[in-house]
Amino acid sequence: MKIFKTKVELKSYLNSQDEGRVISFIPTMGALHNGHLSLISQAKQNSDLVVCSIFVNPTQFNNSEDLEKYPRTLDEDLRALRYIKCDVVYLPAISDLYNENEQVKQFQYNGLDEFMEGKGRRGHFDGVATVVEKLFRIINPNIAYFGQKDIQQLQIIKHITKQLNLDIEIIGVPTIREESGLAMSSRNKRLSESDLEKATLIYKTLVFIKENKYKYSVEKLKDFCVEKFERHADLDLEYLEIVSLKNLQPIKKYNEKGDNVACIAATINSVRLIDNIIF
Repeated sequence: MKIFKTKVELKSYLNSQDEGRVISFIPTMGALHNGHLSLISQAKQNSDLVVCSIFVNPTQFNNSEDLEKYPRTLDEDLRALRYIKCDVVYLPAISDLYNENEQVKQFQYNGLDEFMEGKGRRGHFDGVATVVEKLFRIINPNIAYFGQKDIQQLQIIKHITKQLNLDIEIIGVPTIREESGLAMSSRNKRLSESDLEKATLIYKTLVFIKENKYKYSVEKLKDFCVEKFERHADLDLEYLEIVSLKNLQPIKKYNEKGDNVACIAATINSVRLIDNIIF
């Protein structure tokens, strides 16, 4: 496994590779778990060279405290990447990706950012899109893999990749879950055993929505599930939305199978968790 800390060295190495090689890329912010590793495993099956980046991107955080508390486990991450036989790891410093006082780039998302994460975290997706574009232009991969847990991010990255006319296939990989159903997340490391148990309400609610879509209207199903959270004081529900997967706009009637997605964001003990289910 080769490790690079500067884009100049990384680009030089990638440019030295055979022209016909298929390069896959997985951008991460570290604190790797089996969800991240599943992306790398899938990439290894479909490419000649797998590149993983670890970079806690400051421009996508709206809360400086959240940025400061974001788990950083570089030694463990590198051990996991070696074990899974990742080919290349990029570990840039902030100065390798951003100029001093550089502002994030403004993107047009065609309404994909209006609700959920975009509504409560203004500027978040510009920070994400800015760093993803930088990484894409440095690595120039054929394929990039993202987890479906961040479904809004996935759809936005697909959109900006087309907007920027980048010849990169974006593949979404299903969410990897704990035995309890809780979506694997780097933030889970900050939760106690009791918190982890309480947080399973998120996935249980998503499953309930999927299994009861024909018993209730969208509005009634949403109201019923919001009430579930109101009965659990430890979980602070930020949003529960049922939207179209195509445009991420709230729906009034169910779309065809596979184009509905229920999305939840909730906080427990100051740790913010998101999850979704497609149905």
